[in-house]
Amino acid sequence: MKQQPPPLPQTQPPTLTQATSAGATAESSSSSNMVAHAICSLNSNNNNSSSSSSVETPKCRPPLYPKPKTPSFDKDRDYIGFATLPEQVHRKSVKRGFEFTLMVVGESGLGKSTLINSLFLGDLYKNRQMPNVEERIEKTTRVEKKTMDIEERGVRLRLTVVDTPGFGDAINCEDSWRVCTQYIDEQFRQYFTDESGLNRRNIQDNRVHCCLYFVPPWGHSLRQMDLDLIRRLHRKVNIVLVIGKADCLNKTEVRKLKERILQDLEDNHIQLYQFPECDSDEDDDFKQQDRELKASIPFAVVGSNTILEVAGKKVRGRQYPWGVVNVEDAEHSDFIKLRTFLISTHMQDLKDTTQDVHYENFRAQCISQISQHALRERGKLKRDSISSTNGFDAAISETDRLLLQKDEEIRRMQDMLTQMQEKLKQTHLMEMKKNDSVIDV
Repeated sequence: MKQQPPPLPQTQPPTLTQATSAGATAESSSSSNMVAHAICSLNSNNNNSSSSSSVETPKCRPPLYPKPKTPSFDKDRDYIGFATLPEQVHRKSVKRGFEFTLMVVGESGLGKSTLINSLFLGDLYKNRQMPNVEERIEKTTRVEKKTMDIEERGVRLRLTVVDTPGFGDAINCEDSWRVCTQYIDEQFRQYFTDESGLNRRNIQDNRVHCCLYFVPPWGHSLRQMDLDLIRRLHRKVNIVLVIGKADCLNKTEVRKLKERILQDLEDNHIQLYQFPECDSDEDDDFKQQDRELKASIPFAVVGSNTILEVAGKKVRGRQYPWGVVNVEDAEHSDFIKLRTFLISTHMQDLKDTTQDVHYENFRAQCISQISQHALRERGKLKRDSISSTNGFDAAISETDRLLLQKDEEIRRMQDMLTQMQEKLKQTHLMEMKKNDSVIDV
């Protein structure tokens, strides 16, 4: 008689309820693993003991373990995730790059080209040729655009400098402002056309975001030519006044010239770029820097592309017989303050002001003109539809039109006569009543 194999031990793997019961810790899970390992070992021993028999033993089934629970972090319980939005905007903006358009206006010889090269550490005017006296007699103001791509710490900036050579160089400078205003309006109009078109994805922004207007240091205040231009531009673009070649003046003369310029602006109701107010949560250093920038307007600057060595240090300055003017020294020039304002702290605010104030004013005027034109066209169509007879438009001859006009004039004259007769009748009645009252007395 064939001997039956010994029965397998009736052991059960840990159930899901046991593994996930309340208060289960890492120790309970490890003990379950030990039980499962012991079960597998016991089954393997039984298999070895009955290896001579022909009956195959069932293989050890792996125990049923619960799914691992996601660890809960109490500190992130109230975290949603939208706090990373500034980082997303930053990555997208850096990838797309930035654009900035700067207009430089002022007569020749005030250091405009040198200052631009000093601000952006480049050379935009390599091949410029200065006109002679004969050419300046018939000199007219024109517009020159120069573009350069700058990259700093992974941030790309496409800088466009709009220069106006010939401004103030001719004998008759009455219409020097006209070219500047026309260029600014053309850029607004082009942006408005692109924005109203079908393809709005890749709109190139060529609007002027800031205008540096250079004032000569040898004048007592603003000239009439300066006031004419600033008065026509201050509602179209952000104007920043700059006193060029300020090393011609001492500190007292610079302070008096600034006071007279600000007084002239106030008397002529001219508003320059307004600095935004600091938020209450800003630190004290930023507030102090903002106060210093506001107090420095208009900026008295000195530009230089020459590197000099002073006291063992290389500085950007100008060499004179009496010493060296360091353009990056706050005691000598407002160059650092102008660069901080224009590039480091207020470049984005200049662009926002251009978009939200100046361009919106231009856009509102354009929409108003379009609406008025549409109303005129609608009125014309209505008049044409009224003049048509029997449901179709008939061309009215000139004679018929004159007859209609005459009929309208006759109708108006009849109305006027009727009104005059009514007035005479009322006057006559009043006189009759007055006479009756006199007789009664």
